[in-house]
Amino acid sequence: MYTPFDLTGRVALVTGGNGGIGLGMAEAMAQAGASVEIWGTNPEKNGRALERLKAHGTKVHARIVDVSTEANVVAGFNETLATFGRVDACFANAGVSNRWKSFLDIGGEDYRRVMAINLDGMIWTMREACRHVKARAEAGDPGGSIAAVASLGALFGAARNQDYTATKAAIVAVTNGIAVEFARYGVRANSILPGWIATEMTDAAQHNDVFTKNVIARVPFRRWGRPDEFGGIAVYLASDASSFHTGDSILIDGAFSKF
Repeated sequence: MYTPFDLTGRVALVTGGNGGIGLGMAEAMAQAGASVEIWGTNPEKNGRALERLKAHGTKVHARIVDVSTEANVVAGFNETLATFGRVDACFANAGVSNRWKSFLDIGGEDYRRVMAINLDGMIWTMREACRHVKARAEAGDPGGSIAAVASLGALFGAARNQDYTATKAAIVAVTNGIAVEFARYGVRANSILPGWIATEMTDAAQHNDVFTKNVIARVPFRRWGRPDEFGGIAVYLASDASSFHTGDSILIDGAFSKF
């Protein structure tokens, strides 16, 4: 029987897992049998997400972790290991964006916040995951999956959003480097590049008729993507089905980039 998508006995960590794409991935992996830990900074959102995840009958946990600080990530990962004993799949997903009037306005504390969460936070998270899976491999238990949620903007121009897309392009490069360095330990590393997805981050654009007419109308599906549509790729990357799939940048954009 072919059952590579069964995640029973595996542990997945999803940063920014209390909403949007992160919760879509976390919920699908819980349904596939994985134990799941989500990180977020909003206690109320963490609580609501946890109740949804509990409905699927696996061990789940929500933790307050601000990934913009290295020490928080190190402590959070160690606490996750104390709770679950291991991490088999790590999804670095936490991210924020700014809405600048022009590239000429980029700077200051808002710029630093984007860099700290989207780039530094993802690097710290993936570094700790690599540290863990390397140690497991050296103890005779190789394997693991690391995934970073980047953006279609990593590949194409995004006016007034250069700081955000810079972090996403950098994360693609970081993930590729992890794929090369840690393959010897049985570790796979891939980046996921969403297109226009209906989340809290894109709420303003979702209610903008001009944006809908000029941008969403160009998506061949003629609609926004949904967070739950990232569940399949999460289960795939966390499972044995992707055992030789690494160093890839996986577009999920409804063919927007092809049209």
